[in-house]
Amino acid sequence: MSGTPAAAAEGLTLTVRRLVLLSIPALVIGALAALSLWCLDWVADQLDDLLWTTTPQAWGISPDAPWWIFAVLTVTGIAVGLVVWLAPGHGGPDSATTELTATPLKLAALPGLAIVVVLGLAGGVSLGPENPIIAINVSLAVALVARVAKAVPAQLVGALAISATIGALFGTPVAAALVFTGVVAELKSGGSLWDRLFLPLVAAGAGSVTTYLLGGGFGAAQAFDPYGTPAPFDLLFGSIVACAAAAFGLIGVYLFPLVHRGFHALRHPLLYITLGGVILGLLGMAGGEITLFKGLDQSAELLADQASYTSAHLTLILLVKLAALVVAASAGFRGGRIFPSVFLGVAAGLLGGALLPGLPLGLAVASGVLGLVLAVARDGWIALFVAVAIVGDITVLPVLCIIVLPAWLVVTRARPMLITPDDLARERGTRLDPTR
Repeated sequence: MSGTPAAAAEGLTLTVRRLVLLSIPALVIGALAALSLWCLDWVADQLDDLLWTTTPQAWGISPDAPWWIFAVLTVTGIAVGLVVWLAPGHGGPDSATTELTATPLKLAALPGLAIVVVLGLAGGVSLGPENPIIAINVSLAVALVARVAKAVPAQLVGALAISATIGALFGTPVAAALVFTGVVAELKSGGSLWDRLFLPLVAAGAGSVTTYLLGGGFGAAQAFDPYGTPAPFDLLFGSIVACAAAAFGLIGVYLFPLVHRGFHALRHPLLYITLGGVILGLLGMAGGEITLFKGLDQSAELLADQASYTSAHLTLILLVKLAALVVAASAGFRGGRIFPSVFLGVAAGLLGGALLPGLPLGLAVASGVLGLVLAVARDGWIALFVAVAIVGDITVLPVLCIIVLPAWLVVTRARPMLITPDDLARERGTRLDPTR
Protein backbone atom coordinates (compact mmCIF):
# COMPACT_ATOMS: atom_id res chain seq x y z
CA MET A 1 0.00 0.00 0.00
CA SER A 2 1.40 3.34 -0.98
CA GLY A 3 1.72 6.14 1.54
CA THR A 4 -0.16 8.67 -0.59
CA PRO A 5 -3.77 9.57 0.32
CA ALA A 6 -5.10 8.60 -3.10
CA ALA A 7 -3.47 5.19 -2.96
CA ALA A 8 -4.97 4.63 0.49
CA ALA A 9 -8.46 4.82 -1.01
CA GLU A 10 -7.95 2.80 -4.18
CA GLY A 11 -10.32 -0.10 -4.53
CA LEU A 12 -13.06 1.36 -2.36
CA THR A 13 -15.69 0.99 -5.09
CA LEU A 14 -17.21 -2.49 -4.64
CA THR A 15 -20.44 -4.39 -5.35
CA VAL A 16 -23.30 -4.29 -2.86
CA ARG A 17 -22.64 -7.88 -1.81
CA ARG A 18 -18.95 -7.16 -1.23
CA LEU A 19 -19.82 -4.01 0.71
CA VAL A 20 -22.06 -6.00 3.04
CA LEU A 21 -19.50 -8.76 3.54
CA LEU A 22 -16.62 -6.33 4.08
CA SER A 23 -18.62 -4.35 6.62
CA ILE A 24 -17.80 -7.05 9.16
CA PRO A 25 -14.00 -6.61 9.03
CA ALA A 26 -14.56 -2.84 8.79
CA LEU A 27 -16.46 -2.90 12.09
CA VAL A 28 -13.78 -5.04 13.71
CA ILE A 29 -10.97 -2.83 12.44
CA GLY A 30 -12.82 0.26 13.69
CA ALA A 31 -13.29 -1.12 17.19
CA LEU A 32 -9.72 -2.41 17.43
CA ALA A 33 -8.28 0.89 16.16
CA ALA A 34 -10.13 2.80 18.89
CA LEU A 35 -9.03 0.27 21.51
CA SER A 36 -5.42 0.63 20.37
CA LEU A 37 -5.63 4.42 20.68
CA TRP A 38 -7.27 4.15 24.10
CA CYS A 39 -4.53 1.81 25.36
CA LEU A 40 -1.82 4.15 24.12
CA ASP A 41 -3.49 7.15 25.77
CA TRP A 42 -4.06 5.22 29.01
CA VAL A 43 -0.41 4.21 29.33
CA ALA A 44 0.66 7.77 28.51
CA ASP A 45 -1.73 9.13 31.16
CA GLN A 46 -0.27 6.82 33.81
CA LEU A 47 3.26 7.94 33.00
CA ASP A 48 2.08 11.55 32.81
CA ASP A 49 0.65 11.26 36.33
CA LEU A 50 3.93 9.76 37.57
CA LEU A 51 6.06 12.50 36.01
CA TRP A 52 3.93 15.54 36.70
CA THR A 53 1.93 14.68 39.85
CA THR A 54 3.12 11.71 41.92
CA THR A 55 6.87 12.32 41.76
CA PRO A 56 6.76 16.10 42.35
CA GLN A 57 4.39 15.61 45.29
CA ALA A 58 6.63 12.94 46.79
CA TRP A 59 9.65 15.23 46.48
CA GLY A 60 7.80 18.29 47.71
CA ILE A 61 8.27 20.34 44.54
CA SER A 62 5.91 22.18 42.23
CA PRO A 63 5.24 20.35 38.94
CA ASP A 64 5.22 23.68 37.08
CA ALA A 65 8.58 24.75 38.49
CA PRO A 66 10.75 25.85 35.53
CA TRP A 67 13.64 23.58 36.50
CA TRP A 68 11.32 20.56 36.74
CA ILE A 69 9.86 21.28 33.30
CA PHE A 70 13.40 21.49 31.91
CA ALA A 71 14.47 18.29 33.65
CA VAL A 72 11.48 16.21 32.50
CA LEU A 73 11.73 17.30 28.86
CA THR A 74 15.49 16.78 28.79
CA VAL A 75 15.16 13.27 30.23
CA THR A 76 12.32 12.60 27.77
CA GLY A 77 14.61 13.58 24.91
CA ILE A 78 17.32 11.21 26.17
CA ALA A 79 14.83 8.35 26.59
CA VAL A 80 13.30 8.83 23.13
CA GLY A 81 16.76 9.13 21.61
CA LEU A 82 17.84 5.83 23.15
CA VAL A 83 14.77 4.02 21.81
CA VAL A 84 15.13 5.49 18.32
CA TRP A 85 18.79 4.51 18.34
CA LEU A 86 18.51 0.98 19.76
CA ALA A 87 14.99 -0.36 19.18
CA PRO A 88 14.15 -2.55 16.16
CA GLY A 89 12.78 -0.30 13.43
CA HIS A 90 14.30 2.75 15.17
CA GLY A 91 10.99 3.83 16.69
CA GLY A 92 9.19 3.88 13.35
CA PRO A 93 9.55 6.45 10.55
CA ASP A 94 10.40 10.08 11.27
CA SER A 95 6.98 11.67 11.78
CA ALA A 96 8.24 14.82 10.06
CA THR A 97 8.06 12.85 6.80
CA THR A 98 4.55 11.41 7.26
CA GLU A 99 0.97 12.64 6.92
CA LEU A 100 -2.36 11.10 8.00
CA THR A 101 -1.65 8.00 5.91
CA ALA A 102 0.87 5.24 6.44
CA THR A 103 2.45 2.24 4.83
CA PRO A 104 2.46 -0.97 6.93
CA LEU A 105 5.53 -1.32 9.14
CA LYS A 106 7.18 -4.53 10.24
CA LEU A 107 5.57 -5.72 13.46
CA ALA A 108 8.97 -5.70 15.17
CA ALA A 109 9.06 -1.91 14.77
CA LEU A 110 5.73 -1.28 16.52
CA PRO A 111 6.81 -1.67 20.18
CA GLY A 112 9.55 0.93 19.72
CA LEU A 113 7.14 3.31 17.99
CA ALA A 114 4.56 2.87 20.76
CA ILE A 115 7.19 3.52 23.44
CA VAL A 116 8.46 6.75 21.90
CA VAL A 117 4.91 8.02 21.41
CA VAL A 118 4.03 7.30 25.05
CA LEU A 119 7.22 8.98 26.24
CA GLY A 120 6.49 12.06 24.14
CA LEU A 121 2.84 12.35 25.16
CA ALA A 122 3.64 11.92 28.86
CA GLY A 123 6.83 13.98 28.85
CA GLY A 124 5.18 17.15 27.58
CA VAL A 125 6.42 17.11 23.97
CA SER A 126 4.31 19.37 21.74
CA LEU A 127 3.02 16.67 19.38
CA GLY A 128 -0.19 14.65 19.17
CA PRO A 129 -0.58 10.89 18.68
CA GLU A 130 -2.21 10.97 15.24
CA ASN A 131 0.58 10.02 12.80
CA PRO A 132 2.13 7.22 14.91
CA ILE A 133 -1.16 5.64 16.00
CA ILE A 134 -2.31 5.56 12.37
CA ALA A 135 0.92 3.79 11.43
CA ILE A 136 0.49 1.32 14.30
CA ASN A 137 -3.15 0.58 13.47
CA VAL A 138 -2.49 0.19 9.73
CA SER A 139 0.35 -2.25 10.42
CA LEU A 140 -1.67 -4.30 12.92
CA ALA A 141 -4.77 -4.38 10.72
CA VAL A 142 -2.87 -5.48 7.61
CA ALA A 143 -1.04 -8.20 9.56
CA LEU A 144 -4.25 -9.44 11.23
CA VAL A 145 -6.38 -9.54 8.10
CA ALA A 146 -3.56 -11.19 6.13
CA ARG A 147 -3.79 -14.09 8.58
CA VAL A 148 -7.56 -14.53 8.76
CA ALA A 149 -8.93 -13.14 5.47
CA LYS A 150 -6.30 -13.20 2.75
CA ALA A 151 -8.87 -12.34 0.08
CA VAL A 152 -9.27 -8.81 1.46
CA PRO A 153 -6.76 -6.51 -0.28
CA ALA A 154 -4.11 -5.05 2.01
CA GLN A 155 -4.65 -1.68 0.38
CA LEU A 156 -8.31 -1.67 1.42
CA VAL A 157 -7.44 -2.83 4.95
CA GLY A 158 -4.99 0.05 5.28
CA ALA A 159 -7.61 2.56 4.12
CA LEU A 160 -10.10 1.22 6.68
CA ALA A 161 -7.53 1.41 9.47
CA ILE A 162 -6.72 5.01 8.57
CA SER A 163 -10.40 5.95 8.53
CA ALA A 164 -11.08 4.08 11.78
CA THR A 165 -8.22 5.80 13.56
CA ILE A 166 -9.28 9.26 12.38
CA GLY A 167 -12.80 8.51 13.61
CA ALA A 168 -11.41 7.42 16.98
CA LEU A 169 -9.08 10.42 17.29
CA PHE A 170 -11.82 12.98 16.68
CA GLY A 171 -14.69 11.00 18.20
CA THR A 172 -16.83 11.10 15.06
CA PRO A 173 -16.88 9.50 11.59
CA VAL A 174 -17.48 12.97 10.13
CA ALA A 175 -13.76 13.76 10.32
CA ALA A 176 -12.87 10.60 8.38
CA ALA A 177 -15.63 11.29 5.87
CA LEU A 178 -14.25 14.77 5.21
CA VAL A 179 -10.71 13.45 4.74
CA PHE A 180 -11.78 10.65 2.41
CA THR A 181 -14.13 12.91 0.43
CA GLY A 182 -11.09 14.81 -0.73
CA VAL A 183 -9.14 11.60 -1.27
CA VAL A 184 -11.68 9.78 -3.42
CA ALA A 185 -12.24 12.93 -5.47
CA GLU A 186 -8.72 12.40 -6.82
CA LEU A 187 -9.48 8.88 -8.01
CA LYS A 188 -10.64 7.94 -11.49
CA SER A 189 -12.42 4.75 -10.44
CA GLY A 190 -16.13 4.46 -11.03
CA GLY A 191 -19.00 4.39 -8.58
CA SER A 192 -20.69 7.08 -6.56
CA LEU A 193 -18.96 9.00 -3.80
CA TRP A 194 -21.03 7.23 -1.16
CA ASP A 195 -20.14 3.82 -2.56
CA ARG A 196 -16.48 4.65 -2.11
CA LEU A 197 -17.02 6.19 1.32
CA PHE A 198 -19.19 3.35 2.61
CA LEU A 199 -16.56 1.07 4.14
CA PRO A 200 -14.35 3.87 5.52
CA LEU A 201 -17.45 5.31 7.19
CA VAL A 202 -18.31 1.93 8.71
CA ALA A 203 -14.81 1.66 10.13
CA ALA A 204 -14.77 5.29 11.31
CA GLY A 205 -18.22 4.92 12.88
CA ALA A 206 -17.13 1.83 14.79
CA GLY A 207 -13.98 3.65 15.89
CA SER A 208 -15.82 6.73 17.12
CA VAL A 209 -18.53 4.76 18.95
CA THR A 210 -15.90 2.60 20.64
CA THR A 211 -14.03 5.76 21.65
CA TYR A 212 -17.12 7.14 23.36
CA LEU A 213 -17.83 3.83 25.07
CA LEU A 214 -14.27 3.96 26.44
CA GLY A 215 -14.82 7.49 27.73
CA GLY A 216 -12.96 9.46 25.05
CA GLY A 217 -13.96 11.91 22.38
CA PHE A 218 -13.09 15.22 20.79
CA GLY A 219 -15.62 17.81 21.91
CA ALA A 220 -15.92 21.46 22.71
CA ALA A 221 -13.20 22.80 24.97
CA GLN A 222 -15.79 25.15 26.47
CA ALA A 223 -19.48 25.82 26.02
CA PHE A 224 -19.83 29.06 24.04
CA ASP A 225 -23.01 31.04 23.65
CA PRO A 226 -24.70 30.24 20.30
CA TYR A 227 -23.37 32.56 17.63
CA GLY A 228 -26.74 33.15 16.01
CA THR A 229 -27.23 35.80 13.32
CA PRO A 230 -24.05 37.23 11.75
CA ALA A 231 -23.29 40.87 12.47
CA PRO A 232 -22.13 43.21 9.66
CA PHE A 233 -18.40 43.11 10.44
CA ASP A 234 -18.14 39.48 11.61
CA LEU A 235 -17.03 38.23 8.20
CA LEU A 236 -14.34 40.90 7.97
CA PHE A 237 -13.04 40.49 11.52
CA GLY A 238 -13.24 36.69 11.38
CA SER A 239 -11.32 36.69 8.09
CA ILE A 240 -8.65 38.93 9.60
CA VAL A 241 -8.19 36.53 12.53
CA ALA A 242 -8.15 33.44 10.31
CA CYS A 243 -5.73 34.94 7.77
CA ALA A 244 -3.43 36.27 10.50
CA ALA A 245 -3.46 32.87 12.23
CA ALA A 246 -2.70 31.11 8.94
CA ALA A 247 0.15 33.51 8.18
CA PHE A 248 1.57 32.96 11.66
CA GLY A 249 1.37 29.19 11.18
CA LEU A 250 3.24 29.51 7.89
CA ILE A 251 6.22 30.93 9.78
CA GLY A 252 6.59 27.52 11.42
CA VAL A 253 5.92 25.75 8.13
CA TYR A 254 8.80 27.53 6.39
CA LEU A 255 11.16 27.13 9.34
CA PHE A 256 10.38 23.40 9.54
CA PRO A 257 12.81 22.06 6.90
CA LEU A 258 15.59 24.38 8.06
CA VAL A 259 15.27 23.28 11.68
CA HIS A 260 14.95 19.62 10.64
CA ARG A 261 18.15 19.90 8.63
CA GLY A 262 19.93 21.53 11.56
CA PHE A 263 19.02 18.82 14.05
CA HIS A 264 19.74 15.93 11.70
CA ALA A 265 23.14 17.36 10.81
CA LEU A 266 24.18 15.83 14.17
CA ARG A 267 23.61 12.44 12.44
CA HIS A 268 23.08 10.38 15.61
CA PRO A 269 19.50 10.15 16.96
CA LEU A 270 20.60 10.17 20.60
CA LEU A 271 22.37 13.49 19.99
CA TYR A 272 19.74 15.36 18.00
CA ILE A 273 16.72 14.10 19.96
CA THR A 274 18.41 14.88 23.28
CA LEU A 275 19.22 18.37 21.99
CA GLY A 276 15.57 18.68 20.99
CA GLY A 277 14.53 17.74 24.53
CA VAL A 278 16.87 20.37 25.99
CA ILE A 279 15.48 23.09 23.72
CA LEU A 280 11.91 22.03 24.48
CA GLY A 281 12.78 22.25 28.19
CA LEU A 282 14.05 25.80 27.75
CA LEU A 283 10.92 26.74 25.79
CA GLY A 284 8.77 25.16 28.51
CA MET A 285 10.56 27.24 31.13
CA ALA A 286 9.74 30.38 29.12
CA GLY A 287 6.13 29.56 28.29
CA GLY A 288 5.08 27.55 31.32
CA GLU A 289 3.17 24.30 31.58
CA ILE A 290 0.34 25.64 29.41
CA THR A 291 2.67 25.39 26.37
CA LEU A 292 3.50 21.70 26.91
CA PHE A 293 1.85 18.48 25.68
CA LYS A 294 -0.33 17.90 22.62
CA GLY A 295 -2.56 20.83 23.56
CA LEU A 296 -6.13 19.53 23.77
CA ASP A 297 -6.45 19.73 27.57
CA GLN A 298 -4.42 22.93 27.52
CA SER A 299 -6.92 24.46 25.07
CA ALA A 300 -9.69 23.80 27.59
CA GLU A 301 -7.54 25.29 30.34
CA LEU A 302 -6.80 28.37 28.25
CA LEU A 303 -10.48 28.96 27.52
CA ALA A 304 -11.63 28.28 31.07
CA ASP A 305 -9.17 30.82 32.50
CA GLN A 306 -9.06 33.25 29.57
CA ALA A 307 -9.61 36.33 31.74
CA SER A 308 -6.20 35.88 33.36
CA TYR A 309 -4.31 35.97 30.04
CA THR A 310 -3.34 39.36 28.69
CA SER A 311 -2.61 40.04 25.03
CA ALA A 312 1.12 40.05 25.81
CA HIS A 313 0.85 36.68 27.57
CA LEU A 314 -1.12 35.18 24.69
CA THR A 315 1.53 36.43 22.27
CA LEU A 316 4.26 34.77 24.35
CA ILE A 317 2.27 31.52 24.43
CA LEU A 318 1.85 31.61 20.65
CA LEU A 319 5.56 32.20 20.01
CA VAL A 320 6.70 29.53 22.47
CA LYS A 321 4.19 26.90 21.33
CA LEU A 322 4.95 27.41 17.65
CA ALA A 323 8.66 27.10 18.36
CA ALA A 324 8.00 23.99 20.47
CA LEU A 325 5.94 22.41 17.68
CA VAL A 326 8.65 23.06 15.08
CA VAL A 327 11.42 21.77 17.37
CA ALA A 328 9.51 18.66 18.48
CA ALA A 329 8.52 17.76 14.93
CA SER A 330 12.04 18.41 13.60
CA ALA A 331 14.15 16.77 16.30
CA GLY A 332 13.04 13.17 15.77
CA PHE A 333 10.18 12.89 18.27
CA ARG A 334 7.29 10.81 16.94
CA GLY A 335 3.91 12.50 16.78
CA GLY A 336 1.39 14.48 14.78
CA ARG A 337 1.11 18.21 14.20
CA ILE A 338 -2.68 18.74 14.10
CA PHE A 339 -3.43 18.68 17.84
CA PRO A 340 -0.77 21.29 18.75
CA SER A 341 -2.02 23.48 15.90
CA VAL A 342 -5.49 23.40 17.47
CA PHE A 343 -4.05 24.82 20.71
CA LEU A 344 -2.21 27.48 18.70
CA GLY A 345 -5.48 28.32 16.97
CA VAL A 346 -7.30 28.71 20.28
CA ALA A 347 -4.59 31.07 21.55
CA ALA A 348 -4.65 33.00 18.26
CA GLY A 349 -8.45 33.26 18.44
CA LEU A 350 -8.36 34.59 22.01
CA LEU A 351 -5.74 37.14 20.99
CA GLY A 352 -7.81 38.12 17.97
CA GLY A 353 -10.90 38.47 20.15
CA ALA A 354 -8.98 40.71 22.57
CA LEU A 355 -7.71 42.95 19.76
CA LEU A 356 -11.10 43.01 17.97
CA PRO A 357 -13.60 43.29 20.85
CA GLY A 358 -16.58 43.50 18.49
CA LEU A 359 -15.99 39.92 17.31
CA PRO A 360 -17.94 37.23 19.23
CA LEU A 361 -15.54 35.06 21.21
CA GLY A 362 -16.78 31.76 19.76
CA LEU A 363 -16.29 32.96 16.21
CA ALA A 364 -12.88 34.45 17.08
CA VAL A 365 -11.65 31.14 18.50
CA ALA A 366 -13.12 29.13 15.61
CA SER A 367 -11.47 31.49 13.10
CA GLY A 368 -8.09 31.18 14.85
CA VAL A 369 -8.31 27.38 14.85
CA LEU A 370 -9.42 27.41 11.22
CA GLY A 371 -6.41 29.44 10.13
CA LEU A 372 -3.76 27.53 12.11
CA VAL A 373 -5.02 24.06 11.20
CA LEU A 374 -5.32 25.13 7.57
CA ALA A 375 -1.67 26.22 7.55
CA VAL A 376 -0.36 23.09 9.29
CA ALA A 377 -2.63 20.36 7.87
CA ARG A 378 -3.37 21.99 4.49
CA ASP A 379 -6.85 20.46 4.52
CA GLY A 380 -9.88 22.75 4.45
CA TRP A 381 -12.29 20.03 5.51
CA ILE A 382 -10.35 19.11 8.63
CA ALA A 383 -9.84 22.79 9.44
CA LEU A 384 -13.57 23.50 9.22
CA PHE A 385 -14.47 20.41 11.25
CA VAL A 386 -12.00 21.10 14.06
CA ALA A 387 -12.92 24.79 14.21
CA VAL A 388 -16.59 23.97 14.75
CA ALA A 389 -15.86 21.07 17.12
CA ILE A 390 -13.60 23.08 19.41
CA VAL A 391 -16.30 25.70 20.09
CA GLY A 392 -19.20 23.24 20.00
CA ASP A 393 -21.42 25.65 18.07
CA ILE A 394 -22.71 24.62 14.64
CA THR A 395 -24.11 28.12 14.04
CA VAL A 396 -20.61 29.41 13.24
CA LEU A 397 -20.30 27.02 10.29
CA PRO A 398 -21.98 29.18 7.59
CA VAL A 399 -19.69 32.11 8.39
CA LEU A 400 -16.62 29.85 8.58
CA CYS A 401 -17.42 28.46 5.13
CA ILE A 402 -16.84 31.98 3.80
CA ILE A 403 -13.93 32.85 6.12
CA VAL A 404 -12.06 29.75 4.96
CA LEU A 405 -11.83 31.16 1.42
CA PRO A 406 -9.44 34.09 2.06
CA ALA A 407 -7.55 31.95 4.58
CA TRP A 408 -7.06 29.29 1.91
CA LEU A 409 -5.62 31.92 -0.43
CA VAL A 410 -3.00 32.65 2.24
CA VAL A 411 -1.82 29.01 2.42
CA THR A 412 -2.58 27.53 -0.98
CA ARG A 413 0.81 28.31 -2.56
CA ALA A 414 2.84 27.63 0.58
CA ARG A 415 4.85 24.45 1.12
CA PRO A 416 3.26 21.76 3.34
CA MET A 417 4.48 21.22 6.90
CA LEU A 418 6.18 18.05 5.77
CA ILE A 419 9.74 16.94 5.11
CA THR A 420 9.62 15.80 1.49
CA PRO A 421 12.02 13.49 -0.38
CA ASP A 422 13.54 16.63 -1.93
CA ASP A 423 14.19 18.01 1.56
CA LEU A 424 15.86 14.74 2.57
CA ALA A 425 17.98 14.84 -0.57
CA ARG A 426 19.24 18.28 0.42
CA GLU A 427 20.16 16.91 3.83
CA ARG A 428 22.32 14.12 2.44
CA GLY A 429 25.30 16.40 2.44
CA THR A 430 24.94 17.02 6.19
CA ARG A 431 24.27 13.54 7.59
CA LEU A 432 25.02 9.94 6.80
CA ASP A 433 21.54 8.46 7.09
CA PRO A 434 18.77 10.74 5.73
CA THR A 435 16.04 8.15 6.32
CA ARG A 436 16.37 7.95 10.08
